[in-house]
Order: sequence, then C-alpha cells, then structure tokens
Amino acid sequence: MNLTKILTVVLLLLSLYLAWFLYSGVQKTIDDRESISSKEDLVIERLSLIREAEIVFQEVNGRYTANWDSLANFIENGQVPILERREEIKQKAYGGEEVILHIDTLGFVPAKERIFKKSYNLNAADNGVFMGFKFKVGDRVIKNQKAYSLKVGEKVNEPPFQDQGMITSVANVNVGDPVKKGQVLANFWEYMFKPNVDIKKIGIKPTLDGMGDKPFIIQVNKVDKSGVMVQVIEVIDPTPDNPARKEANEARPRKPLRFGSLNDVSTAGNWE
Repeated sequence: MNLTKILTVVLLLLSLYLAWFLYSGVQKTIDDRESISSKEDLVIERLSLIREAEIVFQEVNGRYTANWDSLANFIENGQVPILERREEIKQKAYGGEEVILHIDTLGFVPAKERIFKKSYNLNAADNGVFMGFKFKVGDRVIKNQKAYSLKVGEKVNEPPFQDQGMITSVANVNVGDPVKKGQVLANFWEYMFKPNVDIKKIGIKPTLDGMGDKPFIIQVNKVDKSGVMVQVIEVIDPTPDNPARKEANEARPRKPLRFGSLNDVSTAGNWE
C-alpha cells in the first residue's frame, strides 16, 4: 500500500470519527434536554397537585398547612362542604334596602374528589331548537367532538365540546324542544391529576424511576395586606434538574420550580 492510499484511509477514518463525535455530542444535548423536560413535567404536575390541595385545604380550614402529613390526611379523609349562597333583600323602615347573605350547606364531597376532579357544564351555544345529543351518560368525550345538534333559523349547527371527560348527566330535553343560549344540557368531569398518586408521598419530589426521596420545601407566612394579616404559602423544588434553575447566582432569572410567595398573596407557579 503506497503513501497516498494510507493517507486516504487515515483521513477517511478521521472523518468518520469526527462525524460520530459531532453526532454523539449533538444527540447527547438533545437527550439531556428531553430528560430535563420530562423530569420537570413530573415536578410541575406534583406542584400543581399540591397547590390545588392547599387551596381546598384553605377553603375548608381557613389556613394553609406546612405539614405534609396533615395535607395527605386531608386529601384522603377530608370532606368539603357544598355551599349555596343566596341573597335576601329586605326593605328598611326609612326606605333603604338591606341585603342579607344566606349560606346553606347542601352536603359534602370527599376532598380527594374535589381536588382531583374538575366538573364541566355543556351549555347551549345559542337560542334554537334542540335536534338531539350525540352522546349518552357514561360516554367519554373529547375536545372538539360534536356534542349535539341545534337548529338556529334554517341552519343546523353541531357545536363541539370545549373540554374532555366523562358524561355524568344530561338535561331532560327532547328533540324539537326550544333551548336558550347558556342553558345547561349536560354535565361531565375529568381528572385534573393522575388518580394513582401515592398521597403519603405527596411532599416528595417525583422522579422518572419512581425512587425519589427528596422533599419539597413548604413554608407558610402572614403578610399585611391593607391592614389585614393574610396567610401566604410557598412550595419550592430545592434540587432543580435543570442547571439553569440553580440559585448559586441570585442574578439568574430562572429560579427553581415553585409556586406561591412568602411576600405576596399569590399561588402562581413560575412555570406558568
């Protein structure tokens, strides 16, 4: 083999190595980004669940809790009252009016159901003549699926669902009946969060392998809001998966995933 052929083989091998090196570097960057995104999605979902649970806990108890066991027990065993608010207007002797607010408890719903499920109404999109449903109780419907037929003037419309979920009830309306815009035609619900979450570990940061053991930081505080002391809450992921979220440098605009604030009345998440 002469020198030319040797150089050709060497250059070819070097080119192949460089191509592989560049490809593996780019692919590793892509894989790392996808891994970080998947990990953060799990954390965001858990923080969203904790936030919803704390909001409902506050509605029932008038305060937030910084105790994970108390929050877990509330989710599993708590009851949330179903309230009906109505106003009564009374005429006063001097001609004025007094508005009396009545709050009645109609019953209770399990806290877990209130936290994990979201209920929706299917409302008539316009005034018209009802021409029939395209689903029945027990059906699972999806967003943009045609929901019912409604005759408006000479045209028959088929409005779609704006959300997805399981149909629980339908209104007592028959083909040919007139309906008004906004009239409730059906009710359905959907899980906001995965129902198989281990509630006992709600305060533990979830991981892709399910072996997480690092807790979130949870704190409550009180702030003065126009002369009234209001309780606030903050929950933080202290071990960010994304290096850009580490707080070694306070000048970094991207902080660890969190919701709430100890200085302001807010439960907003910094991923929103």
